[in-house]
Amino acid sequence: MSDRTTTAAVTLESLYGAHHGWLKRWLTHKLQSAFDADDIAQDTFLRVMGNDALSGLRDPRSFLCTVAKRVMVDLFRRNALEKAYLEMLALMPEALAPSPEERESQLETLQLIDTMLDGLSGKTREAFLLSQLEGLTYSEIALRLAVSVSSVKKYVAKAVEHCLLFRLEHGL
Repeated sequence: MSDRTTTAAVTLESLYGAHHGWLKRWLTHKLQSAFDADDIAQDTFLRVMGNDALSGLRDPRSFLCTVAKRVMVDLFRRNALEKAYLEMLALMPEALAPSPEERESQLETLQLIDTMLDGLSGKTREAFLLSQLEGLTYSEIALRLAVSVSSVKKYVAKAVEHCLLFRLEHGL
């Protein structure tokens, strides 16, 4: 790493030029796949593109590793969600199975919901899903989660607020 990179204002172009190759090698070593490393590296720089922190960046490689790790976590979560969805579809009678277009749309919706609920505590997420997907009353949820009804009300309210803020932030 040159002194010029750490002392001058870092631009996306200089960051990419100086560290893209290094990031791909690091990711290839971590993932044992050059193909996945290329995808993660590209997604990492896409995320960095909108980041205002570049101007004060002191340790570009550490910053890129942090962003790349978050991209990897998101990829692993999406893959796990897709696998669970496909396993569920395999259990359905073929006559009831959705079309390929419907499957893609449903999978995108599931991934959006997963992203939207990310950051909620386990009980908050579970209370919200039990309320919204299974239609359980707050009393039933309280029994299932072994908490008070007032706690369930707080969990669901927090989850609704979280989802509304997510939608506002992402223009949904």
